[in-house]
Amino acid sequence: MNMNLSLRSRVTASRGSRGTLLRVASLLAALLALGGAGTAAAAAPREAGPGADAVTTGKNVLYVTRLNHRDREEDDKVVAHLEQRGMVVKLVDEDAPVSAAKGEDLVIISSVVSARDMVGTPFRDVPVPLLTWESDLFDSLRFTGQKKGEDFGEVVKEHYVNVVNAPSPLAGGVPAGKRWVYPRDDEIGWGKPGPGATIIATIAGEPTHAVVFAYEKGATMDYDFVAPARRVALFLGNRSFEKLSANGNALFDAAVNWAIREPGDERCK
Repeated sequence: MNMNLSLRSRVTASRGSRGTLLRVASLLAALLALGGAGTAAAAAPREAGPGADAVTTGKNVLYVTRLNHRDREEDDKVVAHLEQRGMVVKLVDEDAPVSAAKGEDLVIISSVVSARDMVGTPFRDVPVPLLTWESDLFDSLRFTGQKKGEDFGEVVKEHYVNVVNAPSPLAGGVPAGKRWVYPRDDEIGWGKPGPGATIIATIAGEPTHAVVFAYEKGATMDYDFVAPARRVALFLGNRSFEKLSANGNALFDAAVNWAIREPGDERCK
């Protein structure tokens, strides 16, 4: 009888051990599953914000600035806006090689760069759409002629622009006429475009001073320079982006949309 009790005790213990092992295995499996889910969540790309759409989502942008400049924080706000619209943005310093544009969908040159250091920039020739609001680079990029104050320049105190081509997708739905883009006076860059330009807005009262203008791929820019890809010029200053009105934001987003689309896209017409 003692032998039977001993045997039953060993069997019960064995079954208890197997039960414990099964419970431990189940717990480990659950923990691994949770860990895997956490890893997958961490590896997943950040979701685009409500401003994302089929035009901008997943597009790669090379953003050229001065990484160590005090106004770089304004560029961070622009980058955050672009990312909210679903774009993947890579910040590079103004001395980055032009080869950095390879494989990108859009190159943006901020006004935070030093135009003096980028004179004759080879970004002029990249076969990638390019958007800039550095008016002192309009000449080097062949957006305009070379004489500052005559072919390009800045108005230090202004907050109105005159929309002259409202039907264009580059106007972003902003109605024709005098529209304020800042709540109070700030810097607005301008240029006198080449013959192939599409002019969207000008300085109020200065019809030859364009503040939003663009070139289609293959259009003639300054003199006989032919646009290697779409080119867009905007009016912003170093710290103007965060001050944009609803109309100013609409013009900015429309410029990005138009630049990043393929020429001939029916949505651009």
